[in-house]
Amino acid sequence: MQRFKNILLVLNHEGQETAALDKAVSLARQNGARITLFSVLMQPPGYQGYSVSVTKYQLKSAISERREWLRGLMVSMQVDDIDVVINVVEGIAFLEIIRQVIREQHDLVITTAEEKKGIRAHLFGTISMHLMRKCPCPVWVVKRTQTKPYTRILAAVDPSVYETERDSLNPMILQLASSMACKESAELHIVHVWHLFGERYLSNRGLTEVTLEEAKDDEKTRSKQRIDTLLGGIDFANLKPHMHLIEGEPDERIPELVMEQDIDLLIMGSVCRTGIAGFLMGNTAEEVLNQVDCSVLTIKPEGFITPVTLE
Repeated sequence: MQRFKNILLVLNHEGQETAALDKAVSLARQNGARITLFSVLMQPPGYQGYSVSVTKYQLKSAISERREWLRGLMVSMQVDDIDVVINVVEGIAFLEIIRQVIREQHDLVITTAEEKKGIRAHLFGTISMHLMRKCPCPVWVVKRTQTKPYTRILAAVDPSVYETERDSLNPMILQLASSMACKESAELHIVHVWHLFGERYLSNRGLTEVTLEEAKDDEKTRSKQRIDTLLGGIDFANLKPHMHLIEGEPDERIPELVMEQDIDLLIMGSVCRTGIAGFLMGNTAEEVLNQVDCSVLTIKPEGFITPVTLE
């Protein structure tokens, strides 16, 4: 976590943002980092019926009020030892957040989970998902109710001999996870979900159960070897990671593990392709995020190009 020196903290004046605020201040104090308190005002639809002058006045007043609220937060935070900047803009939230990241070269975005409600209720609302898909720097989405230090952190990795870009994310994920676990004095858990490629096809082709089980044992052995190689290159300091090598599908088994182990923070990659502007989050990552009920820190590989521009 020492790498983060220019933190963008997104605050929307919706209450219950204490957890994200506390995490940002703690990290900035530890790293000697700058925090930008950033808030985006959306122009209310009702303004469209007013004259341009009235609209500008109302918006200017709203921005001024939001700035005063952020200044009040600064006082309550007692951050005289931290470099804090305030910025309030008008626009579409996720676009303006990403543009701020591009302009000011922020290396971490911290925001509060929106806790979207509905038939398929899940923790992350539209803004959070847009950021995790398209923001060029890591995005830390903090669950509103997680005000205490984390006790269990889970790093999801997927070592592959076929996809070098995806594989390059794994050391980054583990380094961040181990650093965070040290910072929070938390347990570090690591998960890799494996499966035998084409298992159903092989089963339907008449392979005996014994042959199929042997093939699965071989795949499990190869997966463990790749994990051992990956872990061997990471400095875990004094941590003793709990390794979970699980058979199945990631979008099913990772959320199950999060619940079983009562995980507070999940750290994972959200995009596997680089050099392609607009390449979105994979289905597996999105399905995992739609099911977990904890804070999440997502990262992207080096060379990721955001589809968002400054214009």
